[in-house]
Amino acid sequence: MSTRTNWITRAETAADIPAIRKINLGAFETAEEADLVDALRTDSAWIGDLSILSAGPDGNPVGYALLTRCHVDDTPALCLGPCAVLPEYQKTGAGSAAIRAALEAAAQAGEHFVIVLGHPSYYPRFGFTRASEYGIRLSIDVPDEALMALSLDSAQLPSGLVRYAAPFGI
Repeated sequence: MSTRTNWITRAETAADIPAIRKINLGAFETAEEADLVDALRTDSAWIGDLSILSAGPDGNPVGYALLTRCHVDDTPALCLGPCAVLPEYQKTGAGSAAIRAALEAAAQAGEHFVIVLGHPSYYPRFGFTRASEYGIRLSIDVPDEALMALSLDSAQLPSGLVRYAAPFGI
């Protein structure tokens, strides 16, 4: 499907768990991301209102974006990912709709900062910039341009080491 549509976005419900797993299994080569979402769902980092789906007019979920709690040193922040779209709906805006809705929900919830480790050509469209410019770093080596940060309001991004939820394994 290559046509654009008006995506409906909403927080996940318990009934959506199989669809979310299907989206992540379809979007990635291994089950690692689908298993990560399942593990995060049982972790204290989970924030249910920040697990966001995008669906077409028929209501069937096709895109997904997840924000979970992380910290930059001791400052609470959010981690964006996994983000996924069923292969037949990629490049239709379904992923962007889910990400934008997740970021908006986070801002409305009073969150300030979001960290993403991802494609440097994709995430800047949402306002993410290179995290190293703010002294934000990981405990593992990643390409500098792949670690990005976003302030959801006018707050200054904190500097320090990103501490992800335990299921991330880093």
